Amino acid sequence: MITITPQNLIRHELVGLEVEITHSMHGDLKGIKGRVVNETKNTLTIEDGEGKEKIIPKGSATFKFTLPDGVTIEIEGKIIVSRPEDRIKKRFRKYW
Repeated sequence: MITITPQNLIRHELVGLEVEITHSMHGDLKGIKGRVVNETKNTLTIEDGEGKEKIIPKGSATFKFTLPDGVTIEIEGKIIVSRPEDRIKKRFRKYW
């Protein structure tokens, strides 16, 4: 299994990672934390600590992901707007 690093995060599955919304065009979304439980082309579904699921539009938010080894990385949602299976194959410029 390939280890998830900040350099290859956008080429990996996001489901299962801890995430926090650090910036958002929708003010009420900022600060939401939890685990990614589903991903579509335009949204991430985040389950908070209370078992509630929130659907967050990728294109209007900035996400801070915590990798399994504890490293955090902040990514603008517009970079990851695509179907997960297409994003894994896509070529990206370096963003960090």
